[in-house]
Amino acid sequence: MRDLFPEQNFFVTLFDDRVYAVGGAVRDLFLERERGDVDLLVVREEIDGVIAKLKRHGKVDVVGKAFGVIRFKYGGREFEIALPRVDVTDPEAKADHKNFLVHADPWLPLEEDLRRRDFVCNSMALNLKEGLLVDPFGGREDIGKRLLRMTDERSFFDDPLRILRGARFAAYLGFKLEKRVYLKAAKTDLTALSAERVSEELYKLLLTAPRPSVGLEAYFHLGVIRQLFPEIDRLTLTLQDQEFHPERDARGNHTVWAHLLETVDNARALAVREEHGLEKSRKLALLLGALLHDLGKGETTRWEFKRGRMTITSNNHDTQGVKLGKGLMDRCRIFAYDGYPLRDRVLQLIGLHHRTFSYWRSRDTLTRKTLAKLYLEMGEDLLLLALLDTADQSARGGGVPPESLSESGQWLLERIRRDNLNRESVKPLVMGRDLLAWDLLPGPNMGKILKALYEHQMEGRFTDRESALLFARDYLRERGILP
Repeated sequence: MRDLFPEQNFFVTLFDDRVYAVGGAVRDLFLERERGDVDLLVVREEIDGVIAKLKRHGKVDVVGKAFGVIRFKYGGREFEIALPRVDVTDPEAKADHKNFLVHADPWLPLEEDLRRRDFVCNSMALNLKEGLLVDPFGGREDIGKRLLRMTDERSFFDDPLRILRGARFAAYLGFKLEKRVYLKAAKTDLTALSAERVSEELYKLLLTAPRPSVGLEAYFHLGVIRQLFPEIDRLTLTLQDQEFHPERDARGNHTVWAHLLETVDNARALAVREEHGLEKSRKLALLLGALLHDLGKGETTRWEFKRGRMTITSNNHDTQGVKLGKGLMDRCRIFAYDGYPLRDRVLQLIGLHHRTFSYWRSRDTLTRKTLAKLYLEMGEDLLLLALLDTADQSARGGGVPPESLSESGQWLLERIRRDNLNRESVKPLVMGRDLLAWDLLPGPNMGKILKALYEHQMEGRFTDRESALLFARDYLRERGILP
Protein backbone atom coordinates (compact mmCIF):
# COMPACT_ATOMS: atom_id res chain seq x y z
CA MET A 1 0.00 0.00 0.00
CA ARG A 2 3.02 2.30 0.09
CA ASP A 3 2.98 2.61 -3.72
CA LEU A 4 -0.17 4.67 -3.79
CA PHE A 5 1.42 7.32 -6.06
CA PRO A 6 4.95 8.04 -7.33
CA GLU A 7 5.58 11.24 -5.38
CA GLN A 8 4.63 9.96 -1.94
CA ASN A 9 8.23 9.58 -0.69
CA PHE A 10 8.74 13.29 -1.37
CA PHE A 11 5.87 14.15 0.99
CA VAL A 12 7.12 11.69 3.60
CA THR A 13 10.51 13.44 3.50
CA LEU A 14 8.78 16.77 4.20
CA PHE A 15 6.24 15.68 6.81
CA ASP A 16 7.47 12.31 8.13
CA ASP A 17 4.62 10.26 9.62
CA ARG A 18 2.22 13.23 9.71
CA VAL A 19 1.02 13.00 6.10
CA TYR A 20 -1.89 10.85 4.94
CA ALA A 21 -3.65 10.12 1.67
CA VAL A 22 -7.39 10.54 2.17
CA GLY A 23 -10.67 10.15 0.34
CA GLY A 24 -11.11 8.78 -3.15
CA ALA A 25 -7.50 7.73 -3.74
CA VAL A 26 -7.62 5.37 -0.74
CA ARG A 27 -11.02 4.03 -1.77
CA ASP A 28 -9.84 3.40 -5.34
CA LEU A 29 -6.76 1.60 -4.02
CA PHE A 30 -8.98 -1.11 -2.54
CA LEU A 31 -11.19 -1.13 -5.62
CA GLU A 32 -8.05 -1.63 -7.74
CA ARG A 33 -9.12 1.28 -9.91
CA GLU A 34 -6.81 3.72 -11.66
CA ARG A 35 -6.10 6.61 -9.31
CA GLY A 36 -6.23 10.18 -10.54
CA ASP A 37 -5.97 13.10 -8.14
CA VAL A 38 -4.56 12.36 -4.68
CA ASP A 39 -5.74 14.45 -1.72
CA LEU A 40 -3.37 14.69 1.24
CA LEU A 41 -3.88 15.53 4.90
CA VAL A 42 -1.08 16.89 7.12
CA VAL A 43 -1.64 16.63 10.87
CA ARG A 44 0.06 18.32 13.83
CA GLU A 45 1.58 21.20 11.85
CA GLU A 46 0.39 24.80 11.49
CA ILE A 47 -0.53 25.90 7.99
CA ASP A 48 2.29 28.47 7.78
CA GLY A 49 4.80 25.71 8.38
CA VAL A 50 3.22 23.51 5.71
CA ILE A 51 3.30 26.37 3.20
CA ALA A 52 6.92 27.22 3.98
CA LYS A 53 8.06 23.64 3.37
CA LEU A 54 6.12 23.31 0.14
CA LYS A 55 7.27 26.64 -1.33
CA ARG A 56 10.86 25.41 -1.50
CA HIS A 57 9.86 22.74 -4.02
CA GLY A 58 6.99 23.95 -6.15
CA LYS A 59 4.15 26.39 -6.76
CA VAL A 60 1.81 26.93 -3.82
CA ASP A 61 -1.71 28.33 -4.06
CA VAL A 62 -3.42 28.95 -0.72
CA VAL A 63 -7.11 28.33 -1.36
CA GLY A 64 -8.02 29.52 2.11
CA LYS A 65 -6.02 29.75 5.32
CA ALA A 66 -9.18 29.78 7.41
CA PHE A 67 -10.24 26.35 6.20
CA GLY A 68 -6.73 25.02 5.71
CA VAL A 69 -6.54 24.01 2.06
CA ILE A 70 -3.49 24.38 -0.20
CA ARG A 71 -2.99 23.50 -3.86
CA PHE A 72 0.56 22.45 -4.66
CA LYS A 73 2.16 21.73 -8.04
CA TYR A 74 5.02 19.29 -8.02
CA GLY A 75 6.42 16.90 -10.60
CA GLY A 76 3.89 17.94 -13.21
CA ARG A 77 0.93 17.14 -10.94
CA GLU A 78 -1.31 19.19 -8.69
CA PHE A 79 -2.10 18.03 -5.16
CA GLU A 80 -4.70 19.33 -2.74
CA ILE A 81 -3.20 19.38 0.75
CA ALA A 82 -5.34 20.11 3.78
CA LEU A 83 -5.14 20.31 7.53
CA PRO A 84 -7.68 18.46 9.68
CA ARG A 85 -10.97 20.30 9.53
CA VAL A 86 -14.25 20.45 11.36
CA ASP A 87 -17.62 21.97 10.41
CA VAL A 88 -18.77 24.78 12.69
CA THR A 89 -22.45 25.75 12.70
CA ASP A 90 -23.00 29.35 11.68
CA PRO A 91 -26.52 30.67 10.91
CA GLU A 92 -24.96 33.58 8.99
CA ALA A 93 -22.96 31.32 6.63
CA LYS A 94 -23.65 31.66 2.91
CA ALA A 95 -25.88 29.27 0.96
CA ASP A 96 -22.99 27.44 -0.67
CA HIS A 97 -22.36 25.63 2.59
CA LYS A 98 -25.84 25.99 4.02
CA ASN A 99 -25.44 26.76 7.72
CA PHE A 100 -21.86 25.89 8.55
CA LEU A 101 -18.31 27.09 8.13
CA VAL A 102 -15.21 24.94 7.74
CA HIS A 103 -12.55 25.50 10.39
CA ALA A 104 -8.99 24.09 10.20
CA ASP A 105 -7.30 22.75 13.33
CA PRO A 106 -3.93 20.97 12.93
CA TRP A 107 -4.37 19.29 16.33
CA LEU A 108 -7.82 17.90 15.61
CA PRO A 109 -7.94 14.10 15.95
CA LEU A 110 -7.77 12.45 12.54
CA GLU A 111 -11.00 10.59 13.19
CA GLU A 112 -12.89 13.89 13.55
CA ASP A 113 -11.67 15.06 10.15
CA LEU A 114 -12.76 11.76 8.60
CA ARG A 115 -16.15 12.03 10.33
CA ARG A 116 -17.05 15.19 8.41
CA ARG A 117 -16.60 13.48 5.03
CA ASP A 118 -19.58 12.37 2.99
CA PHE A 119 -19.59 8.58 2.70
CA VAL A 120 -17.91 5.91 4.79
CA CYS A 121 -16.00 4.52 1.79
CA ASN A 122 -14.46 7.99 1.39
CA SER A 123 -13.72 8.36 5.12
CA MET A 124 -10.46 6.44 5.25
CA ALA A 125 -6.85 7.64 5.50
CA LEU A 126 -3.58 5.92 4.62
CA ASN A 127 -0.39 6.91 6.44
CA LEU A 128 2.17 7.37 3.68
CA LYS A 129 5.22 6.54 5.80
CA GLU A 130 3.95 3.53 7.68
CA GLY A 131 1.43 2.22 5.15
CA LEU A 132 -1.19 1.89 7.89
CA LEU A 133 -4.89 2.30 7.14
CA VAL A 134 -7.08 4.43 9.40
CA ASP A 135 -10.67 3.24 8.93
CA PRO A 136 -12.77 4.20 11.97
CA PHE A 137 -16.20 3.78 10.34
CA GLY A 138 -15.86 0.59 8.28
CA GLY A 139 -15.02 1.89 4.83
CA ARG A 140 -13.37 -1.31 3.62
CA GLU A 141 -16.44 -3.29 4.61
CA ASP A 142 -18.70 -0.91 2.68
CA ILE A 143 -16.45 -1.20 -0.37
CA GLY A 144 -16.91 -4.96 -0.20
CA LYS A 145 -20.69 -4.45 -0.05
CA ARG A 146 -20.50 -1.79 -2.80
CA LEU A 147 -22.52 0.50 -0.54
CA LEU A 148 -22.64 4.29 -0.15
CA ARG A 149 -23.42 4.89 3.52
CA MET A 150 -23.43 8.31 5.20
CA THR A 151 -20.47 8.80 7.51
CA ASP A 152 -22.39 11.10 9.88
CA GLU A 153 -26.08 11.64 9.23
CA ARG A 154 -26.09 14.76 11.39
CA SER A 155 -23.60 16.60 9.20
CA PHE A 156 -24.31 14.95 5.84
CA PHE A 157 -27.26 17.18 5.01
CA ASP A 158 -25.58 20.39 6.20
CA ASP A 159 -24.22 20.58 2.66
CA PRO A 160 -27.01 19.44 0.29
CA LEU A 161 -24.51 19.09 -2.56
CA ARG A 162 -23.59 15.74 -0.98
CA ILE A 163 -26.91 14.41 -2.26
CA LEU A 164 -25.80 15.12 -5.83
CA ARG A 165 -22.36 13.71 -5.08
CA GLY A 166 -24.01 10.52 -3.86
CA ALA A 167 -25.77 10.11 -7.20
CA ARG A 168 -22.46 10.65 -9.02
CA PHE A 169 -20.62 8.11 -6.89
CA ALA A 170 -23.43 5.59 -7.45
CA ALA A 171 -22.90 5.93 -11.19
CA TYR A 172 -19.10 6.25 -11.15
CA LEU A 173 -18.44 3.41 -8.70
CA GLY A 174 -21.43 1.19 -9.38
CA PHE A 175 -22.40 1.37 -5.68
CA LYS A 176 -25.86 1.59 -4.14
CA LEU A 177 -26.96 4.48 -1.97
CA GLU A 178 -28.34 3.47 1.42
CA LYS A 179 -32.09 4.01 1.81
CA ARG A 180 -31.66 6.67 4.50
CA VAL A 181 -30.20 9.04 1.90
CA TYR A 182 -33.33 8.80 -0.24
CA LEU A 183 -35.67 9.24 2.71
CA LYS A 184 -33.95 12.36 4.03
CA ALA A 185 -33.21 13.82 0.59
CA ALA A 186 -36.96 13.94 -0.11
CA LYS A 187 -37.25 16.47 2.73
CA THR A 188 -34.13 18.50 1.92
CA ASP A 189 -34.21 21.88 0.17
CA LEU A 190 -31.66 21.90 -2.64
CA THR A 191 -32.54 25.28 -4.08
CA ALA A 192 -30.12 27.11 -1.77
CA LEU A 193 -27.15 25.55 -3.58
CA SER A 194 -25.22 27.88 -5.86
CA ALA A 195 -25.75 27.40 -9.58
CA GLU A 196 -22.02 26.97 -10.16
CA ARG A 197 -21.71 24.07 -7.71
CA VAL A 198 -24.75 22.33 -9.19
CA SER A 199 -23.55 22.63 -12.78
CA GLU A 200 -20.03 21.51 -11.87
CA GLU A 201 -21.43 18.42 -10.15
CA LEU A 202 -23.58 17.66 -13.20
CA TYR A 203 -20.50 17.97 -15.43
CA LYS A 204 -18.62 15.47 -13.25
CA LEU A 205 -21.49 12.99 -13.42
CA LEU A 206 -21.74 13.19 -17.21
CA LEU A 207 -17.99 13.03 -17.80
CA THR A 208 -16.89 10.39 -15.28
CA ALA A 209 -19.69 7.84 -15.06
CA PRO A 210 -19.53 4.92 -17.52
CA ARG A 211 -23.35 5.07 -17.58
CA PRO A 212 -24.52 8.58 -16.58
CA SER A 213 -28.12 7.31 -16.62
CA VAL A 214 -27.50 5.58 -13.27
CA GLY A 215 -26.70 8.91 -11.65
CA LEU A 216 -29.49 10.74 -13.47
CA GLU A 217 -32.03 8.15 -12.31
CA ALA A 218 -30.67 8.63 -8.79
CA TYR A 219 -31.19 12.39 -9.26
CA PHE A 220 -34.83 11.59 -10.06
CA HIS A 221 -35.33 9.45 -6.94
CA LEU A 222 -33.51 11.94 -4.71
CA GLY A 223 -35.66 14.90 -5.83
CA VAL A 224 -32.77 16.65 -7.60
CA ILE A 225 -34.55 16.67 -10.98
CA ARG A 226 -37.76 18.01 -9.46
CA GLN A 227 -36.10 20.80 -7.49
CA LEU A 228 -33.24 21.90 -9.73
CA PHE A 229 -34.25 20.92 -13.26
CA PRO A 230 -38.04 21.34 -13.57
CA GLU A 231 -37.85 21.42 -17.38
CA ILE A 232 -36.42 17.89 -17.30
CA ASP A 233 -38.76 16.79 -14.52
CA ARG A 234 -41.71 17.41 -16.82
CA LEU A 235 -40.28 14.85 -19.26
CA THR A 236 -40.63 12.09 -16.65
CA LEU A 237 -44.40 12.43 -17.17
CA THR A 238 -44.33 13.08 -20.92
CA LEU A 239 -45.30 10.07 -23.04
CA GLN A 240 -43.87 9.08 -26.41
CA ASP A 241 -45.50 6.96 -29.11
CA GLN A 242 -44.45 3.41 -28.33
CA GLU A 243 -44.37 2.42 -32.01
CA PHE A 244 -41.41 4.75 -32.54
CA HIS A 245 -40.12 4.70 -28.96
CA PRO A 246 -40.36 1.21 -27.45
CA GLU A 247 -37.94 2.17 -24.65
CA ARG A 248 -39.48 2.26 -21.18
CA ASP A 249 -38.48 3.88 -17.91
CA ALA A 250 -37.93 1.94 -14.68
CA ARG A 251 -41.66 2.12 -14.00
CA GLY A 252 -42.63 0.63 -17.38
CA ASN A 253 -43.78 3.86 -19.08
CA HIS A 254 -42.81 5.02 -22.59
CA THR A 255 -41.58 8.43 -21.41
CA VAL A 256 -39.22 11.00 -22.87
CA TRP A 257 -37.21 10.51 -19.69
CA ALA A 258 -36.54 6.88 -20.63
CA HIS A 259 -35.36 8.01 -24.05
CA LEU A 260 -33.07 10.69 -22.60
CA LEU A 261 -31.39 8.25 -20.21
CA GLU A 262 -30.55 5.84 -23.02
CA THR A 263 -29.46 8.66 -25.34
CA VAL A 264 -27.04 10.03 -22.72
CA ASP A 265 -25.50 6.61 -22.16
CA ASN A 266 -25.09 6.16 -25.93
CA ALA A 267 -23.52 9.61 -26.22
CA ARG A 268 -21.08 8.77 -23.42
CA ALA A 269 -20.04 5.55 -25.18
CA LEU A 270 -19.43 7.48 -28.42
CA ALA A 271 -17.70 10.43 -26.76
CA VAL A 272 -14.88 8.35 -25.30
CA ARG A 273 -14.02 6.51 -28.52
CA GLU A 274 -10.52 7.55 -29.59
CA GLU A 275 -11.34 7.81 -33.29
CA HIS A 276 -13.61 10.78 -32.61
CA GLY A 277 -10.84 12.71 -30.85
CA LEU A 278 -13.12 14.73 -28.58
CA GLU A 279 -11.48 16.84 -25.92
CA LYS A 280 -13.23 17.30 -22.59
CA SER A 281 -15.20 20.43 -23.53
CA ARG A 282 -16.67 18.87 -26.68
CA LYS A 283 -17.51 15.66 -24.82
CA LEU A 284 -19.42 17.77 -22.33
CA ALA A 285 -21.27 19.61 -25.13
CA LEU A 286 -22.33 16.28 -26.66
CA LEU A 287 -23.48 14.88 -23.30
CA LEU A 288 -25.44 17.99 -22.35
CA GLY A 289 -26.93 18.03 -25.84
CA ALA A 290 -28.02 14.42 -25.38
CA LEU A 291 -29.58 15.22 -22.01
CA LEU A 292 -31.45 18.29 -23.24
CA HIS A 293 -32.15 17.56 -26.92
CA ASP A 294 -35.84 16.69 -26.38
CA LEU A 295 -36.47 19.32 -23.71
CA GLY A 296 -39.21 20.93 -25.81
CA LYS A 297 -41.37 17.80 -25.77
CA GLY A 298 -42.63 18.69 -22.32
CA GLU A 299 -44.56 21.60 -23.82
CA THR A 300 -45.33 20.38 -27.35
CA THR A 301 -46.48 16.76 -26.92
CA ARG A 302 -50.06 16.20 -28.08
CA TRP A 303 -52.40 13.41 -29.18
CA GLU A 304 -53.10 13.64 -32.89
CA PHE A 305 -54.97 11.48 -35.41
CA LYS A 306 -52.45 10.52 -38.09
CA ARG A 307 -52.15 7.62 -40.53
CA GLY A 308 -55.41 6.12 -39.38
CA ARG A 309 -54.74 6.11 -35.65
CA MET A 310 -54.25 8.31 -32.61
CA THR A 311 -50.56 8.98 -32.18
CA ILE A 312 -48.38 11.12 -29.92
CA THR A 313 -46.66 14.02 -31.66
CA SER A 314 -44.25 16.74 -30.53
CA ASN A 315 -44.23 19.23 -33.39
CA ASN A 316 -41.62 22.01 -33.18
CA HIS A 317 -40.13 20.56 -30.00
CA ASP A 318 -36.65 21.46 -31.26
CA THR A 319 -37.49 25.16 -31.44
CA GLN A 320 -39.23 25.11 -28.08
CA GLY A 321 -36.34 23.11 -26.66
CA VAL A 322 -33.90 25.88 -27.52
CA LYS A 323 -35.97 28.36 -25.50
CA LEU A 324 -36.22 26.04 -22.51
CA GLY A 325 -32.56 25.06 -22.78
CA LYS A 326 -31.52 28.70 -22.76
CA GLY A 327 -33.53 29.30 -19.59
CA LEU A 328 -32.11 26.22 -17.88
CA MET A 329 -28.51 27.06 -18.76
CA ASP A 330 -28.93 30.71 -17.79
CA ARG A 331 -30.28 29.63 -14.41
CA CYS A 332 -27.48 27.07 -13.93
CA ARG A 333 -24.89 29.55 -15.21
CA ILE A 334 -23.72 27.24 -17.97
CA PHE A 335 -21.76 29.44 -20.34
CA ALA A 336 -18.20 28.71 -21.51
CA TYR A 337 -16.03 25.77 -20.49
CA ASP A 338 -12.24 26.01 -20.79
CA GLY A 339 -12.74 28.73 -23.40
CA TYR A 340 -15.15 26.60 -25.43
CA PRO A 341 -18.62 28.11 -26.23
CA LEU A 342 -20.44 25.35 -24.35
CA ARG A 343 -23.81 27.05 -23.94
CA ASP A 344 -24.08 28.17 -27.57
CA ARG A 345 -23.02 24.78 -28.90
CA VAL A 346 -25.52 22.89 -26.72
CA LEU A 347 -28.33 25.19 -27.89
CA GLN A 348 -27.33 24.48 -31.49
CA LEU A 349 -27.40 20.74 -30.84
CA ILE A 350 -30.89 21.05 -29.36
CA GLY A 351 -32.18 23.09 -32.27
CA LEU A 352 -30.52 21.03 -35.00
CA HIS A 353 -30.69 17.50 -33.59
CA HIS A 354 -33.14 16.35 -36.30
CA ARG A 355 -31.21 17.96 -39.14
CA THR A 356 -28.83 15.07 -39.84
CA PHE A 357 -31.60 12.52 -40.35
CA SER A 358 -33.78 15.03 -42.21
CA TYR A 359 -31.02 15.89 -44.67
CA TRP A 360 -30.16 12.23 -45.13
CA ARG A 361 -33.75 11.45 -46.12
CA SER A 362 -33.63 14.20 -48.79
CA ARG A 363 -30.03 13.46 -49.77
CA ASP A 364 -30.80 12.96 -53.46
CA THR A 365 -32.03 16.54 -53.83
CA LEU A 366 -30.04 18.28 -51.10
CA THR A 367 -27.95 21.16 -52.43
CA ARG A 368 -24.41 22.08 -51.48
CA LYS A 369 -25.71 25.50 -50.49
CA THR A 370 -28.06 24.01 -47.87
CA LEU A 371 -25.29 21.92 -46.40
CA ALA A 372 -22.88 24.85 -46.48
CA LYS A 373 -25.25 26.88 -44.33
CA LEU A 374 -25.28 24.08 -41.77
CA TYR A 375 -21.49 24.03 -41.82
CA LEU A 376 -21.42 27.80 -41.27
CA GLU A 377 -23.49 27.29 -38.11
CA MET A 378 -21.44 24.50 -36.56
CA GLY A 379 -18.14 24.23 -38.42
CA GLU A 380 -16.07 21.21 -37.43
CA ASP A 381 -18.50 20.51 -34.60
CA LEU A 382 -20.79 18.94 -37.17
CA LEU A 383 -19.19 15.78 -35.81
CA LEU A 384 -21.11 16.40 -32.56
CA LEU A 385 -24.34 16.63 -34.55
CA ALA A 386 -23.59 13.30 -36.25
CA LEU A 387 -22.76 11.71 -32.89
CA LEU A 388 -25.95 13.05 -31.30
CA ASP A 389 -27.95 11.71 -34.24
CA THR A 390 -26.40 8.30 -33.63
CA ALA A 391 -27.05 8.37 -29.88
CA ASP A 392 -30.63 9.55 -30.45
CA GLN A 393 -31.55 7.03 -33.14
CA SER A 394 -30.07 4.09 -31.26
CA ALA A 395 -31.97 4.89 -28.03
CA ARG A 396 -34.83 2.53 -28.71
CA GLY A 397 -34.80 0.26 -25.70
CA GLY A 398 -32.00 -2.03 -26.76
CA GLY A 399 -29.64 -0.90 -24.04
CA VAL A 400 -26.57 -1.60 -26.19
CA PRO A 401 -24.46 1.50 -26.98
CA PRO A 402 -23.65 2.02 -30.68
CA GLU A 403 -20.14 1.17 -31.82
CA SER A 404 -20.18 3.29 -34.98
CA LEU A 405 -21.96 6.27 -36.46
CA SER A 406 -25.50 5.94 -37.75
CA GLU A 407 -25.98 5.68 -41.50
CA SER A 408 -27.22 9.26 -41.60
CA GLY A 409 -24.31 10.46 -39.44
CA GLN A 410 -21.76 8.76 -41.68
CA TRP A 411 -23.46 10.22 -44.74
CA LEU A 412 -23.36 13.75 -43.31
CA LEU A 413 -19.62 13.71 -42.63
CA GLU A 414 -18.84 12.06 -45.97
CA ARG A 415 -20.98 14.62 -47.82
CA ILE A 416 -19.17 17.44 -46.04
CA ARG A 417 -15.85 16.01 -47.27
CA ARG A 418 -17.16 15.40 -50.77
CA ASP A 419 -18.47 18.94 -51.10
CA ASN A 420 -15.14 20.28 -49.79
CA LEU A 421 -16.72 22.22 -46.95
CA ASN A 422 -14.10 23.45 -44.50
CA ARG A 423 -12.96 26.63 -42.78
CA GLU A 424 -11.18 27.92 -45.86
CA SER A 425 -13.75 26.98 -48.49
CA VAL A 426 -16.58 28.85 -46.75
CA LYS A 427 -14.65 32.12 -46.54
CA PRO A 428 -15.86 34.65 -49.15
CA LEU A 429 -13.58 34.49 -52.21
CA VAL A 430 -14.76 37.80 -53.71
CA MET A 431 -14.22 40.81 -51.45
CA GLY A 432 -15.31 44.41 -51.47
CA ARG A 433 -11.81 45.51 -52.41
CA ASP A 434 -12.09 43.48 -55.64
CA LEU A 435 -15.19 45.40 -56.66
CA LEU A 436 -13.58 48.71 -55.71
CA ALA A 437 -10.67 47.84 -58.01
CA TRP A 438 -13.22 47.58 -60.83
CA ASP A 439 -14.46 51.11 -60.00
CA LEU A 440 -17.69 50.02 -58.34
CA LEU A 441 -18.91 52.41 -55.68
CA PRO A 442 -19.29 51.28 -52.06
CA GLY A 443 -22.80 51.17 -50.64
CA PRO A 444 -25.93 49.00 -50.39
CA ASN A 445 -25.70 47.83 -54.00
CA MET A 446 -22.17 46.54 -53.49
CA GLY A 447 -23.37 44.65 -50.42
CA LYS A 448 -26.14 43.00 -52.46
CA ILE A 449 -23.65 41.99 -55.17
CA LEU A 450 -21.24 40.48 -52.66
CA LYS A 451 -24.09 38.56 -51.00
CA ALA A 452 -25.25 37.19 -54.36
CA LEU A 453 -21.72 36.14 -55.29
CA TYR A 454 -21.30 34.40 -51.94
CA GLU A 455 -24.54 32.47 -52.52
CA HIS A 456 -23.10 31.23 -55.83
CA GLN A 457 -19.89 30.25 -54.01
CA MET A 458 -21.91 28.19 -51.53
CA GLU A 459 -23.61 26.46 -54.44
CA GLY A 460 -20.17 25.39 -55.67
CA ARG A 461 -20.10 27.54 -58.83
CA PHE A 462 -16.47 28.36 -58.03
CA THR A 463 -14.01 27.02 -55.45
CA ASP A 464 -10.84 29.11 -55.72
CA ARG A 465 -10.01 32.78 -55.99
CA GLU A 466 -9.01 32.77 -59.66
CA SER A 467 -12.27 31.14 -60.79
CA ALA A 468 -14.18 33.35 -58.34
CA LEU A 469 -12.93 36.56 -59.97
CA LEU A 470 -13.65 35.22 -63.45
CA PHE A 471 -17.19 34.31 -62.38
CA ALA A 472 -17.66 37.73 -60.74
CA ARG A 473 -16.61 39.60 -63.90
CA ASP A 474 -19.01 37.59 -66.05
CA TYR A 475 -21.77 38.02 -63.47
CA LEU A 476 -21.34 41.83 -63.47
CA ARG A 477 -21.07 42.06 -67.25
CA GLU A 478 -24.27 40.07 -67.76
CA ARG A 479 -26.05 42.69 -65.64
CA GLY A 480 -24.47 45.66 -67.36
CA ILE A 481 -22.54 46.68 -64.27
CA LEU A 482 -19.16 46.20 -65.99
CA PRO A 483 -18.48 46.89 -69.66
